[in-house]
Amino acid sequence: MQTDLKKTPQPPIKKLEAKLLPGEIVVNEVSFVRKCIGADSSHGDLWGKLICTNFKVSFITHDALPKQRFQVANRLLGEHDVPLACVEQVVTVNDAKGKQKVLCSNQKLKFNPTELILYCKDFRIIRFRFDEAGPQSAKKVCLAIAHYSQPADPQLLFGFEYIGKQYYGSLGEQVNGVDPGGGLQMPLFDRPSEWDREIKRTGAAEWRVCSINEGYVVSPSLPEYFVVPVSLADQDLKQYLCFFTAHRIPLWCWNHPNGSALVRMASISDPLQQRKLDQRICSAITKSHPQRSDVLKSDLDKNLPNIQDIQAAFVKVRQICVIEPFEESEEKWLSSMESSRWLEYVRAFLKHSAEVVYLLEGKHVSVILQEEEDRDLSCVVSSLVQLMLDPHFRSLTGFQSLVQKEWVMAGHRFLHRCNHLKKNDKEESPLFQLFLDCVWQIINQYPAAFEFTETYLTVLSDSMWIPVFSTFLFNCPQQRTENSMDFAKSKCIPMGEEKALRFPPVWDWSQQFTPKDQALFNNPMYVGKGATCVQNGTVKSFRRTKKNYSSTLRGMPSSLRNILMDGHDSLTLSRRNSLVPRLKPDFSQIREVVESPTERFFRDWVSRPADLQGMLIPQLLPSHLALWRLYFLRWVPEASIPKGGPVTAYHKLSQLADEVEKLQSQLRQYKGATPASTTTSTPSAPQSDHSRMYFKAGSTHESSSTPEYLSSSFPFSPVGNMCRRSILGTPLSKFLNGAKIWLSTETLANEAL
Repeated sequence: MQTDLKKTPQPPIKKLEAKLLPGEIVVNEVSFVRKCIGADSSHGDLWGKLICTNFKVSFITHDALPKQRFQVANRLLGEHDVPLACVEQVVTVNDAKGKQKVLCSNQKLKFNPTELILYCKDFRIIRFRFDEAGPQSAKKVCLAIAHYSQPADPQLLFGFEYIGKQYYGSLGEQVNGVDPGGGLQMPLFDRPSEWDREIKRTGAAEWRVCSINEGYVVSPSLPEYFVVPVSLADQDLKQYLCFFTAHRIPLWCWNHPNGSALVRMASISDPLQQRKLDQRICSAITKSHPQRSDVLKSDLDKNLPNIQDIQAAFVKVRQICVIEPFEESEEKWLSSMESSRWLEYVRAFLKHSAEVVYLLEGKHVSVILQEEEDRDLSCVVSSLVQLMLDPHFRSLTGFQSLVQKEWVMAGHRFLHRCNHLKKNDKEESPLFQLFLDCVWQIINQYPAAFEFTETYLTVLSDSMWIPVFSTFLFNCPQQRTENSMDFAKSKCIPMGEEKALRFPPVWDWSQQFTPKDQALFNNPMYVGKGATCVQNGTVKSFRRTKKNYSSTLRGMPSSLRNILMDGHDSLTLSRRNSLVPRLKPDFSQIREVVESPTERFFRDWVSRPADLQGMLIPQLLPSHLALWRLYFLRWVPEASIPKGGPVTAYHKLSQLADEVEKLQSQLRQYKGATPASTTTSTPSAPQSDHSRMYFKAGSTHESSSTPEYLSSSFPFSPVGNMCRRSILGTPLSKFLNGAKIWLSTETLANEAL
């Protein structure tokens, strides 16, 4: 019997569509895809559409995640998006046929995949199931992801399409008046005036800006403008450059207030000219020193691990932290971490940098950092030395200018070292991640000396895989100019007066995060130049004087200043409040050990309270160095501590700092001061909120108790980002055992059908 049923109106079903950026297009998509959330069951998995664009892998769903959690929202990426540049390996699986295959660009796939696993460069492992999806559509999406994640040419990186559409109109004018990076309040060191300001800031009176490489006519890997001794004429430099590897003549990095200079240079390629050029370069640097002090050279290639060793150590750490299940590796965790040698290499770079600090600060001599091409190890060491000696570089703006100066403009090969084109694994090496780990080690020991947090360092590392920023896309500024000019011509984009397309730098964080999320970069414990405090009811500021800057020389024997450090000196630091002094009477042989000048210098420094606005030297005993948990373990569910970890202290300190700011504001008003005239803003501070802190005091939304969503992984979440379920009954750790990177690049099963 048929009856007429009155149909109730149903709300319209929202279509699953990806949010696209300017220049972004959908390449392929497949519906009825399941994103795996749980490790051992399908409970809590999400259903939706998997989309591959020319920028990212995007999973669109109406479902909510099964657990309440928190994650920083990136304005360029959705909650389930993965940039193609972040995809390291694409693995397809067919359960019925027992086959697995690592997909490369332009490869064929002989089976219909039932599962897709994405291994990401930021340590995520993301899995999708195609049980209900169309087999051909699933295959096409997998092949598209493999193809577009391995571009054959730099101009195929998404950043070119994005910049062309986002910032340039059909007539070459800037769209809506937008100038990429134009409102940035920090130097990019792409013009002489910014180098001049740095020379004046450091008091390097005997150094000048050189423009012989304008238009990159002298060396393609050098910046157009750099700093050289006043006594070296342009004509002399042009004569010398042909004898240096890749024409990379010596570059000035920084000047100590005592007149010592830090310089970096490539090796001299002509052995017959070695002694002559060394004398001329050292003579010019000596003349730039007020006391005409000596110049010492540090050969980084001989004293530090090479890029292949660093890459091998990084791969081993990833294997230990991410691939191997904790229940299998727990017993051998410490020994496995030690055998990876990652922390050993971190210590080696910190130790060598500290020894250079001793020469500049303790001996008042200038130092030349020499490396074969001056584009890898020297970037790490020169940056760490300046970070230890100059508190300016421990502020957020200062640190960003340091990276821009010593990495981007100095020609670090980000394109090759990040392996954006996936062409040569031998060129890949995580030198920038190693540097950030070294910075974290210093922050971990002196947390109040830095304006920024470990969240900032982690987000900065993640930004390497978002290919729209000039900072991490190219091997040198000249490569950016050349490729963007070629791209503009091929797309008929008139450049007008500009030399090349202007890519935005990563330092404009408003491109990625809201002002509130940027507040996570701010350290509530920071005691920097101009940081406010209250004494006897009066608002004052901490100020650094030139005397305090070199306070580590107090009480130092004069003989120490005149003794050269021999090549066998090693940096040995004793722990503060150590029991060693009390045990010395029991070990008479210790009295016989002759203390080297280096050891005496650092012992003298360690014996006094650290000056957070002076020189900072990290302590380097094995017990002082730790694994950077937030970077390496943030996606691992077993390592996540609910309502625990360093973030709980950060939460309390942020609320306390926010309350102090509010009280200071009330005190100013009480004293009759104008808040606008006394409040100093920083680039990292939210513009719409007076407070610089993410967690507020006395807020209706914030309580004094630890929020439920906080964990040791905050502000990241393992949920849906780490799926290591066994494949075909075999533990994934065994399946990947011995893999060079993630998996073998060969077919993992016999595909002969």
